Amino acid sequence: MGLAAAVLLIPQASAVAAPRPTVAQAKAKLAKLQDKADQMVEHYNTVNESYKASKKKYDQLNRQLSHELGRVAALRESLVSTAVGTYQSGDALGWPGFVGQSDPGAMLAGLAAANQIAAGRTQVLQEFAVATRGLRDRRATAKTAYGEAVKLLADVGKDKKKVEKLVGEQEKLLRRLNQFNAGNPNSPGIKYTGPASGNARAALQFAFAQVGKPYRWGATGPSSFDCSGLTQASWAKAGVSIPRTTYTQWAWGASRRISLDALQPGDLLFSRGLGHMGMYVGGGKMIHAPRTGDVVKITVLDDYWRGRLQGAIRP
Repeated sequence: MGLAAAVLLIPQASAVAAPRPTVAQAKAKLAKLQDKADQMVEHYNTVNESYKASKKKYDQLNRQLSHELGRVAALRESLVSTAVGTYQSGDALGWPGFVGQSDPGAMLAGLAAANQIAAGRTQVLQEFAVATRGLRDRRATAKTAYGEAVKLLADVGKDKKKVEKLVGEQEKLLRRLNQFNAGNPNSPGIKYTGPASGNARAALQFAFAQVGKPYRWGATGPSSFDCSGLTQASWAKAGVSIPRTTYTQWAWGASRRISLDALQPGDLLFSRGLGHMGMYVGGGKMIHAPRTGDVVKITVLDDYWRGRLQGAIRP
């Protein structure tokens, strides 16, 4: 009986202990995670930028609304004063009062004054009507903008949790494979000595000075970057304002797209699906902030990378 029991326990024990993934399996899983994380990070960045834009719009409308409220309050006070004055005068400035006057000169002067007062009242009433209508419109617009911002904020929160989970899995695998590079947030980078000139040269000089700094999703510098954060910051240093994410940069550059056979230093390179991007540096190389566990670096555009490129833009 003891031997039988021991035999029965053997398969149960082996079933509990799952086999440890091989290095090849871990690398294959990591590659899938990286592609998924690239897409998720850029989606998060895009939603986050949309939220910030909606919040900014709402804040601006709110300030305008406060100004409009003050104006309407002042006009309302003016109307109340006019109404009180009319009541207290018993409408003595109306036609019956003038017709009853014996002095024609006084009657004509009174009529002129009455017309002036009536015109003033009409103007105040008209201004009040326009202001209150504008107030209603601004309230409705601000309410819509606020609703959009609240919804986007909820989306940002959901996406952030998904990204954090993916990045955690990436980091775990990279550390297991001994491939995690924490980088140096204070890296002095390297000097750009290539042929670019003008804005492109300024952009590349900045990008090269970031070499060695860690990749961090959602980061735009100065101590860490993600892929689109690096390209945006580099071109901003060159005096060219480009959008924040791969999706918005690709859309922004619709009229600036160029053939991959005509690349020049400083051109922006985009991967298929727009999950990743970098900047061409010349000599068949690009500079980019690759992924979690890596640093800003220069990569050769080999067959692998060229096969993954969707296109290029010249800012």
